[in-house]
Parts: sequence; structure tokens; C-alpha cells
Amino acid sequence: MIDILIDKQDSFEVVRDQLAAILVSEVANQMALAVTAGKDPAEWDLRIFTERSNPWEQFLNNQTDQSPLVNVWYDNSNFDPKASNVSERQKTEAVFNIDCYGYGRSADIPAGGHTPGDQDAAFEAQKALRLVRNILMSADYAYLGLRSFVWSRWPQSITVFQPQIDARQMQQIVGARFALRVIFNEFAPQITGETLELVSIDVKRTEDGQVVMEADYIYPL
Repeated sequence: MIDILIDKQDSFEVVRDQLAAILVSEVANQMALAVTAGKDPAEWDLRIFTERSNPWEQFLNNQTDQSPLVNVWYDNSNFDPKASNVSERQKTEAVFNIDCYGYGRSADIPAGGHTPGDQDAAFEAQKALRLVRNILMSADYAYLGLRSFVWSRWPQSITVFQPQIDARQMQQIVGARFALRVIFNEFAPQITGETLELVSIDVKRTEDGQVVMEADYIYPL
């Protein structure tokens, strides 16, 4: 039986949380750089979530903050037995979806004309996607700051979609999914080996060279 308490996060959980932490840190950094450059830092603001099913509901519940939302969630894993071992380490290829949501409002232009909310939402989602992709694919994060067990990270796909509520598309909200493939090691508990003591017996030989005694004994301590 396993004689240790399994009281740890698996690597996929660590990677997911690290992706969110990187985004939170770098978004704050980008906003500070925007202030230094004399630009509006709100243009670089993102709100980061993990494992939320409908994070875009924030747009409906909070009318004061309409900055884009980002939700990081674990999708799936595949294991490579050829690069793993049966007792300790499994090489894992996992996909993490990073969903970027933008919200837009329809507005009339004073000089004439109209700004459609769905177009504005698309631009906001794409702006968030641009920032997310550039941060995570930066050379600074080639191993996501987890080089001890992350092998690599690489974009898998980008898909644009519209969320639905009650089977009805939300025209003022647009999502863009950045699927990131990360290869890392998963680890499993190991058997605690029994400490052994080796006792050796000297070899005895007769006058003609025949061996009459030779033995090694191993005792548990």
C-alpha cells in the first residue's frame, strides 16, 4: 500500500495556476508601462479568472468595469509512455484553454452614424487575445517559469466564438479561445524502500581449494 499522504497538486494544476499568475503579473506591468509612455493604462487592463464556466456574466452583473475578461482552464492531457517510466514520471502533453472575452456597447456617433456593439466586442476580445498571446509566447516564459518540469509550450489554435445564454447568442459579447499546448512531467508517489543491512561471510577453502563456506545475508534494519 502507498504509505504517504497524497497531499500535493498535480503538475497540470500547477501549470494552470502559473498561467494565470503570469497574466496577472504581466498585465499589471503593461499598465505601468502604459502610464510611463503617457497612454491610457485601461487599454491594457484584463481581469483574470481560472476554471469559470461563464465568466462573461461579469459583464452583465458589473456595469462599472467593462474591461476584457480572461479565463484559464484545463482541457485535456495525453501521456507519452515512450518518454516516461512505469514507477515515477509520466511525460504529459496537456491543452489549456485561455478564453478572452470582450464586451461592446452600441452607440450613436454625434456627427452621425452608429457604432455596433458586436463589432466593438470583437475588437475588445481580439485586443485581449493579442495581449495574452504576446505575454505567454514571450521568450521570458519559454518554460512558463517552471523549467524544473515543463518541457515546452506552444500555441495549438485560436477560435473565435459567441457565448450563449438560454440558447441565445449574446450579441454584445465575443470570445476568442487561445488553446495552449504544454508538455510537462507528472509525478506519482514512490514506494519507500526498506533499509537493508548487508552481512558478509568470509570464504573458507580446503587445502585443495574447495570452497566450503561463502554466504551473503541481507537483513532489514
